[in-house]
Amino acid sequence: MTSTSISIAVVSDFACPWCLVGLHRLRKAIELRPSLNFRLSWQPFQLNPDMPREGQNRREYYRNKFGDEGTRAHHEALKEAGLEEGIIFCDTPDAIAPNTLSAHVLMLWAANDESVNSNALAEKLFNAHHIECENIGDFDVLTRIAEEVGMNRTLVSSKLASGDDEAEVTEQICRYISGGVSGVPFFIFNDKYGISGAQPPDTLVSIFDQVSSEDG
Repeated sequence: MTSTSISIAVVSDFACPWCLVGLHRLRKAIELRPSLNFRLSWQPFQLNPDMPREGQNRREYYRNKFGDEGTRAHHEALKEAGLEEGIIFCDTPDAIAPNTLSAHVLMLWAANDESVNSNALAEKLFNAHHIECENIGDFDVLTRIAEEVGMNRTLVSSKLASGDDEAEVTEQICRYISGGVSGVPFFIFNDKYGISGAQPPDTLVSIFDQVSSEDG
């Protein structure tokens, strides 16, 4: 008997901490339905497309965005959610809030290369930013991560420097915005159902069950 397949388009931004929380919760939900066959695809979104390409000091960025009190509340909420999911969010004085366009371009190339594990690349990008406090807008960081998942470092470096496929990724982001996506993470199941936010595993499992009952 063939297991029911569920495709999940994960619309996310690698600089979004709640996207990492959402990924951990999605994994837990998937583990609760071992009889189903899941296919994940990573779709681009930028919470701050106007971020300079060199990025900005992360603490300064959050203060400007939320204010001092809002930043403290934001960090406390993240810390609590992170502890529940086994995530220790980094916070160093020199950490950079990056422009994530190049990271999304890297994911596009991975998705078009069957020899590359896109899920592994996504996890490395999330971890580099949120756990290691690396600047994932920096080409040296991106080429190193690309090499770690089997991509050609020299080719990736050259294509990043040339801005290859940036326009295509920007168009993809615009399509999701036009389709009503205003925040991430946003999950789309079998191109039918969409849900926003870092949802708890039981909510996601309920959607899995509904989708599989309809398409099974």
